[in-house]
Amino acid sequence: MSEQASAPAREPILYLDGVTVTFDGFRALDELSLFVEQGELRTIIGPNGAGKTTMMDVITGKTRPDTGTVRFKQRDLTRLDEAAIANLGIGRKFQKPTVFDALSVFENLELALKPISGGAGRRPFTVLLARLDGAQRDRVEEVLTLIGLTARAHAAAGTLSHGQRQWLEIGMLLMQDPELLLVDEPVAGMTDQETEHTAALLVRIAGARSVVVVEHDLEFVRALGSKVTVLCEGTMLSEGSIDHVQNDPRVIEVYLGR
Repeated sequence: MSEQASAPAREPILYLDGVTVTFDGFRALDELSLFVEQGELRTIIGPNGAGKTTMMDVITGKTRPDTGTVRFKQRDLTRLDEAAIANLGIGRKFQKPTVFDALSVFENLELALKPISGGAGRRPFTVLLARLDGAQRDRVEEVLTLIGLTARAHAAAGTLSHGQRQWLEIGMLLMQDPELLLVDEPVAGMTDQETEHTAALLVRIAGARSVVVVEHDLEFVRALGSKVTVLCEGTMLSEGSIDHVQNDPRVIEVYLGR
């Protein structure tokens, strides 16, 4: 349900309904329901232990729900393993970036190129011995421009700043052409300038694909300008604009007031 009445409703790309996950009697998710539209940028916030990471684990197949429905483009994710879910078009970026420090920025992106459909795939490192065709090189350069690292294309990834490493990993995920990108606390430890760049980057990425961001920095959340979902004790507590959730007495009591 779009907040803009004049805009046509888009088909949800991600749909969770009544999802419950229990660990040794503790309910990490408690009948959680939410949906994300195609091309939407969504932010998930909430106190520690609210279920944000478990929610992402369920979407990517790392954790199986006890009950509930989890669908991506009408596909039942609860019946698929992590690799199959990734191949459907779901990419996940963890808080700590994982890049190849000894390789250049360009080479990191080259390694992450999506395998050609029907082909045997691209084996790490042996890929670097092959020549890129024109379309592949254009794709790498397109992503370099998008993440703002064109000037550092031939620099070793190990020489990048913390923020630049985060952008590179986002770029590596984009090389896989995901339709849904899950991003976990992307601006933790960043400078103010890096944080601003990251907000602008995620806004640019959304639209062509759906992006779900888990974050604690509310100023960063405001900069994203997206719909915000607040989780608490494994279920949705509030949802709407950042102004709406910040003024919700329930959110103030369990999260913002702490």
